[in-house]
This record gives sequence, C-alpha cells and structure tokens, in this order.
Amino acid sequence: MKGLVGWREWVGLPDLGIRYLKAKIDTGAKTCSLHAMHIKIVEQDGMRYARFHTSPVQGRSHALVLCQAPLVDVRDVTNSGGQTETRYVIHTHMRFRDHSFDCEMTLTERGDMAFQMLVGRNALRSRFIVDSGGSFLQGKPPQIIPVPKSARKPAKPKTVRKTVPKQADID
Repeated sequence: MKGLVGWREWVGLPDLGIRYLKAKIDTGAKTCSLHAMHIKIVEQDGMRYARFHTSPVQGRSHALVLCQAPLVDVRDVTNSGGQTETRYVIHTHMRFRDHSFDCEMTLTERGDMAFQMLVGRNALRSRFIVDSGGSFLQGKPPQIIPVPKSARKPAKPKTVRKTVPKQADID
C-alpha cells in the first residue's frame, strides 16, 4: 500500500547519522538531493566513498554532521535555475515514519535554500502519493526528551542590592 506524503515531510537518514530533517517533496526533481559541504572522495577496502559535512537543521550551520556514504556515480544535473552542475551521487537508506528504503541522492550546496534536502521522484515512485496541500502527513519526528530540572545548570543567584543609609538617616 502506498503512503501519503505532503509537500514537506520529516525524513531520517540513519546510515548518515541523521535522525531526521525537514525535506521538501519535489516531484519535479528526478533524484533526491542533500545539502553537503567539504566533499572529499576517499577509498577504503577498494571502495570509493563520499565524505562530507551536512547541517540537518536549516540556519544552524554550526551543527554539522560528518557523513560518509558509498559513491555511486558522478552526474551532470540541471538545477531548478536551469544551470548544469556536476554532482556526486551516493547510495543511502531513507526513512519516513512507516516506510524505509534505499535510494540514490546527489550532494550539492543547499545552504541558502529553505530545505536541506529534496526528495525526488526516484524515492517517491511506487511508494507514495503526494498531497500537495498537506504537510508532515507522515507525522512529526520523535519528541526530544526534556532535561529534568535537577540536571539543568543552576540558576544564577539573584543580585541582592544592599541599601546604603542616607546621610540624613545617620545624623
């Protein structure tokens, strides 16, 4: 049975160490794409891997995650602006709430974009129906467990103002 997704969804990339990130569902894109910086190609045990940093939370470039995934290909991709660019293609695992599968995705600089990831037709085909008016139809990500008050940093002590007697009060 096909799942229902909205125009944006929470997606997990467990092989990359990303529990979830907000992704735009893009039926106009053939392949998924992920924000990537500092991409290096490394070889281990005769296999080639792409090693890169990504920031799963938009606007928090200080929260970088170091990722590594098998390199599948290097392709020329035409972006939404009509410009062709050469991108690395990786193979990784993608997870929606009740759906989990392997897919290919390209790596590109998306730091100025509203979403760090696009989910393209290659991931959607035969798995999902898109409701363009819906958002987060696959559900919200797991709630972050709040830190108990006892484990939080102690509050700064309140400043106590000492009152100095006026000269008239002393006389």
